[in-house]
Amino acid sequence: MDRETRIPKDVTRDFDGDRIILRDLGFFGYHGVMPEEAALGQRFFVDLACGADLMQAGQSDELLHSISYAEIYEVTKAAFEERRFKLIEAVGQHIVDRLFAAFPTIQWVQVRVKKPSAPIAMVAGEAAIELHRHRGDR
Repeated sequence: MDRETRIPKDVTRDFDGDRIILRDLGFFGYHGVMPEEAALGQRFFVDLACGADLMQAGQSDELLHSISYAEIYEVTKAAFEERRFKLIEAVGQHIVDRLFAAFPTIQWVQVRVKKPSAPIAMVAGEAAIELHRHRGDR
């Protein structure tokens, strides 16, 4: 939000076009504000959509014209495990930063970090954040 006007920045820009999608990537981590989260750890799940032009890959049927989802997974896993964060917002941003650094053809990323065992009194469900970032928004 703009601090002076309290108007949110433009989050309505489209995240359209081609995309590579990975859902429910499971990781075990020690992210969280509470001391027991740092000591015991817990499961997290990550959903990703990475925007890139996939036209040439669709026409050629050659991986060299696309981005390997296996490589996207490996970069995401490394980013998730690289260091401990207190906030899942920071985990998500770190994943976005690593994906942009590793894959120059990715133009935007949507990442959702889900924490199904968040230390809150819920019978079912999950706590989650979702970030939408365009390359160059930094």
